[in-house]
Amino acid sequence: MKVILLCDVKGTGKKDDILNVSDGFARNYLFPRKWAVEARPGAVKEIERKRAAEEKLERERRESAVNTAAQLKDKVVVLKAKCGSQGRLYGSITSQEIADALKEQHGVEVDKRKIECEPIRQVGETDITVWVYANVTTPMKVRVEAMTKD
Repeated sequence: MKVILLCDVKGTGKKDDILNVSDGFARNYLFPRKWAVEARPGAVKEIERKRAAEEKLERERRESAVNTAAQLKDKVVVLKAKCGSQGRLYGSITSQEIADALKEQHGVEVDKRKIECEPIRQVGETDITVWVYANVTTPMKVRVEAMTKD
């Protein structure tokens, strides 16, 4: 019997999968729990239409991410911090501070968890990697400058 899964079923399949299962499994296990419905032609067409719409949306998101990555590629984020005479910072520059500076200086909002770098504790330039989208990354530089005393 062909069924369409309404939710993820462990060991069977994921939501919106069209599967061929035994009649007993469908009638006695999937249908009573409302985890599946019978795959009728109208329902199958609806699932295919939904998949096509999701694929189109995914393509648009990826395209947007690639454009953002190209825009950010090799840009420099400049941060000022207090430091000692040897150029060692009194704290560290975190990914949250980099994300805030990225939004302020380049107008691109990135989650701090998408910035791949170690906490920066030294004045100078550091290479970082920004994950814009799944499998879409861009290299950037962070320049930390000593804060001048006014």
